[in-house]
Amino acid sequence: MKMLKTGSLLDFKWYQSKIGLEILFSLQHADGSRKVFGLLEQPNLPQTVSVKEVEYKILLVGKTGVGKTATAANLTGHPIPENHYETTGIEVFRNYWPARIRQLNKVVLFNLNFWESGEMAAKKFDHILPACKDGIDCVMFLFSLVDKSSFDDLPQMICRFTELGDDICRIAVGTKFDKFDESEITQRDIENFEQNWEIPVLKIQNLTDTTQGRESVPSMELVLTTICEYLWARDLSLAAKGSKPKVPMESAQEIVF
Repeated sequence: MKMLKTGSLLDFKWYQSKIGLEILFSLQHADGSRKVFGLLEQPNLPQTVSVKEVEYKILLVGKTGVGKTATAANLTGHPIPENHYETTGIEVFRNYWPARIRQLNKVVLFNLNFWESGEMAAKKFDHILPACKDGIDCVMFLFSLVDKSSFDDLPQMICRFTELGDDICRIAVGTKFDKFDESEITQRDIENFEQNWEIPVLKIQNLTDTTQGRESVPSMELVLTTICEYLWARDLSLAAKGSKPKVPMESAQEIVF
């Protein structure tokens, strides 16, 4: 799948509209923090809004200690663990995120399920890795910006969890962006990776105190919308191949990306 120009498929400014704000408020507590949804829970959207819900399974992979659990928690509004611990089995985090599809002028509620497991658990129990990989729509390859070896492991991870010509969306995420000054990975390294693999690289910080960190760090709104945009591009690719996408797209053949 080709790299996308940000905002080419989804309207990133829609969140400032009246409808966008109404939906976002319904996904937040009164203090502005995001609501956490269990696997059997759904958001209570405004009755005046009609949206199509689509569900995606996203697998987070990466070297031990890069922050898979912290990233999944951060993306879904869960408390971020203060200390590192090895995931003992499979953890699933859910988040609902709305987006407006530009070409269809349609609002879609993305039901994002982030799966991750500990490396030791996956080696110990044969069923864990197949369960995580079964039916995935996207793989997020995580690396730490302060650990060059985790970045160097990405090609091996890509070959392990995806195959040439499959329909799996691929996204790389650099964690610990709050320690940018200590980064062992240059912007040139990231640009070369994106060019060679045609996989976008997002950057994220997972701080227990969200008021800290660089002001230029992309907000969760930007990160989540970017993830949704690539998932939507993947669905367009499925529709173009004649496969059934997550959402019916009457004009899919007319959309070029």
